[in-house]
Amino acid sequence: MTNAERRAVATLAGIFGLRMLGLFLLLPVLALYAEQLQGNTPLLVGLAVGAHGLTQAMFQIPYGLLSDRLGRKPVIAAGLLVFALGSVVAALADDIWGVIVGRALQGAGAIAAAVLALTADLTREEQRTKAMALIGISIGVVFIIALIAGPTLGARIGLAGLFWLTGALALAAIVLLWRAVPTPVRTARRGPDRNTPSEFAGVLRDPQLLRLDAGIFVLHLVMTALFVVVPLALVHHANLAVAAHWKVYVPVLVLSLAAVVPLIFLSTRKHLVARILRAAIMLLLVSQLILLFGYRSLPGVIFALWVFFWGFNALEAMLPSLISRVAPGDSRGAAIGVYNTFQFLGVFMGGVVGGWIYGAWGMSGVFVFCAVMLLVWLALALTAPALNLFDTRLLRVGRSAPEQARALAGRLSAVPGVMEAIVIAEEGIAYLKVDRRTLDEERLREFSSS
Repeated sequence: MTNAERRAVATLAGIFGLRMLGLFLLLPVLALYAEQLQGNTPLLVGLAVGAHGLTQAMFQIPYGLLSDRLGRKPVIAAGLLVFALGSVVAALADDIWGVIVGRALQGAGAIAAAVLALTADLTREEQRTKAMALIGISIGVVFIIALIAGPTLGARIGLAGLFWLTGALALAAIVLLWRAVPTPVRTARRGPDRNTPSEFAGVLRDPQLLRLDAGIFVLHLVMTALFVVVPLALVHHANLAVAAHWKVYVPVLVLSLAAVVPLIFLSTRKHLVARILRAAIMLLLVSQLILLFGYRSLPGVIFALWVFFWGFNALEAMLPSLISRVAPGDSRGAAIGVYNTFQFLGVFMGGVVGGWIYGAWGMSGVFVFCAVMLLVWLALALTAPALNLFDTRLLRVGRSAPEQARALAGRLSAVPGVMEAIVIAEEGIAYLKVDRRTLDEERLREFSSS
């Protein structure tokens, strides 16, 4: 990565991490404290925990479309403000319904699509998996911190204090966004009849994008269904106290992140992408088979979780990268919005279906269900046509004013073989998505300042 790419990715990872820290801090304690609120029932407590996932699924596409039209940074800032507002509503609530409304508002600040689209705008194609991996790793680190800090902070400042803290973290992310993230000027080849509805319809019709959307749906459906029953297996079969569960999750997450690094680097090579994708799905499938026969023992559960998160972390890095690389530049926000909608629908459906299957057929039924869903995904991956991935070029074009950068991006995108041009005025560089078979190298060199 270039220095500009590293700075941009690190800052965006920090922004995403601050928002996710606010959500993750609540995970270990929300259900516990929600039981003390007026009007609570088990169903309403569950709704308070999951309400943000449903509203995130609803708003990912609108935020993605708006980021294509209004710019990434204004949409991200607006989403963080909505998230902060939801935190305030929940902090002031004295009954379960107030917390549910606050959590729904938190989810309505659905910035994931816009953040990932901005990350794609600020990185080259072959560096994008690394960029998404860094963001994914930052979320994993935040998750580990939250598992340890959530119960401790909850005991000291209570549920309301945790919500106030999440709001403050969102406001800090807005400051970081405007002070540290560059604003890219982006152009792509575009037909005269393109408009928002047609771009959106094109995203929904694209078979490559739809296979990736189906993949993220299955990935998060399986993950959520899995954690409906794994905590119960640790308590009832491994005799591990609830307060000690972090001693399983934290080492498993850390070791899985170490194991996934080679897969991430191999996936930067275009000819290996499909193989790494299929290998990661197979790791998930193997983890379900281990759980099916070993969920009654602590070593079996630990080993299965390590295998699961090895594949899970690789796919969490690869799938958003592939979406951003396959999607047209002027529809990238919409494509990532659809992708994130499928992701959060998977979270919602995994919890509902996983709970239903557990009640009807027990833990073994859940693991069989997850294995079947993964087999369907593997079949889709094995029969998929080759992904249409372009090469990228970094071109030094000299620093310029935003207006000049916009004009330069337009001229660069007109060069034969250049599919997309992104000019970073502050850095004096341009990232180009190119088709090497048709690229006019001589004409492109005319724009170089070096």
